[in-house]
Amino acid sequence: MSEQCAAAAKQANRMLGCINKGITSRDKEVIFPRYSVLVRPHLEYRVHFWSLLRKKDVDRPERVKRRDTKMIKELGSLPYEERLRELHLFSLEKRRLRGDLITMFQYLKKEDGDSLFTRSHMEKMRANGYRLLQGRFQLDTGGKIFTMRTISHWNNLPREVVDSSTLDTSKIRLDRVLGSVFSPIAIVINCLCSDLIKIAFWLFHGIPHRSNNRITESQNLHG
Repeated sequence: MSEQCAAAAKQANRMLGCINKGITSRDKEVIFPRYSVLVRPHLEYRVHFWSLLRKKDVDRPERVKRRDTKMIKELGSLPYEERLRELHLFSLEKRRLRGDLITMFQYLKKEDGDSLFTRSHMEKMRANGYRLLQGRFQLDTGGKIFTMRTISHWNNLPREVVDSSTLDTSKIRLDRVLGSVFSPIAIVINCLCSDLIKIAFWLFHGIPHRSNNRITESQNLHG
């Protein structure tokens, strides 16, 4: 995973360098769209499959995002979290959590979820109507497995998110929970940007082929 993380950060840095050298303007209207199309896909595409165990692997891609948001002249003096808020962006850590929760939503709405997760039937554990039992693990790495690392976050989601009738509705409601400071328009923009990330990645690397595996590309590709 360290090699994959380093490769993604390197490619994103390369694209960011091209923007830095090729464009003199540092206005948000100029820098941000190019970041969204050229840099962001390398940092965020399928990040929910990145089980990052080392702090350096967490920090490396985040530094690229810090560098890019600081290039914008009207935001350069602000702290990183403030820059993200102004741009209606999530940190990469929060993007990974978002991807995990969306993937879990997809599983639980299908039969596959019953083989991966155990639902709790205890009355006191049914706050959101879809709570899951947290498994035990002996090693720290066990807590990084998808089926383990996401359950506590899922159990803390409000009912309106887990009871969503469609995937798109769940994304909008989840974004409202993860970034409550965002305006409704910004939340919709964030969802649309997720689709742009997939399109831009396909332009660089080609459209993925469908597989016969249990986890198909149609299930994996989401915002």
